Amino acid sequence: MADYGRPVEFGAFPTPDAARAPDVLALAQLAERAGLEFVAIQDHPYQSRFLDTWSLMAVVLARTERIRVFPDVANLPLRPPAVMAKAAASLDILSGGRFELGLGAGAFWEAITAMGGPSRTPGRAAAALEEAVDVIRLLWSGEHSVRYDGECYRLAGVHPGPRPAHPVGIWLGVLGPRLLNMLGRKADGWCPSSSYVPPEKLPALQHRIDDGAAAAGRDAREIRRVYNVFGAITDGPSGGFLVGPPRKWVEELTVLALEYGMDTFVFGAEADDPVQHQRWAAEVVPAVREEVSRHRGGRN
Repeated sequence: MADYGRPVEFGAFPTPDAARAPDVLALAQLAERAGLEFVAIQDHPYQSRFLDTWSLMAVVLARTERIRVFPDVANLPLRPPAVMAKAAASLDILSGGRFELGLGAGAFWEAITAMGGPSRTPGRAAAALEEAVDVIRLLWSGEHSVRYDGECYRLAGVHPGPRPAHPVGIWLGVLGPRLLNMLGRKADGWCPSSSYVPPEKLPALQHRIDDGAAAAGRDAREIRRVYNVFGAITDGPSGGFLVGPPRKWVEELTVLALEYGMDTFVFGAEADDPVQHQRWAAEVVPAVREEVSRHRGGRN
């Protein structure tokens, strides 16, 4: 897997735990002060102890000035894409262009249906996600009126708007071959997690994205590759993947950027430990930026 040459960027992945709401906001502000680029919020509306992700993202954007925010990833079955497009555009406008849209086909179907959402087969979920990308783009198009006649979603002469403040990226949290190919054809980024997709599985999945991009005449280097990473930054000996001292993290993330094509790393710590996040921002992130730049001959 080649290096796509994109700048490496970094983020934090706080848990939207309602019982620790002040801590979640403090972690987002820590990420901004530390110079990270992103705050990513998981979206599980059926999880009783979680805050609503979209409400939380709005407050994070209001409490920060520079950092960008995205759902990692938004639960499509419980959030109609036309309404989601308007919410995303609104957050982008209100924040001065600091919102991106991570989007997923759905999982935990029993919990989704318990909350009134649809139950979809894998094929139907894939079709719905592809249609949702089309619908969202139409709602951001600036056209006077748009129509869409899909199997899962329809638009019947709706007036789009408002348009986002900047070209909001649509980043998909997908793993199957059909959706990876679709991502390469239609979407702007990929959001896998290390807990589901260890490094050795990345190359084959990346190839499917790149094949889709090639079929659509797109440059695969335009597609962002976000990796949600989980582990422990320690002072002891190296353990498994992303468990060990900062130098081990730096080595492994640098390889992921230069040999596996990942360009954005979003860190989640056990129990959202602020000390882990401080070490991530101070001891890992700057060193990875430096190492990637050194290997690229002075380019980040």
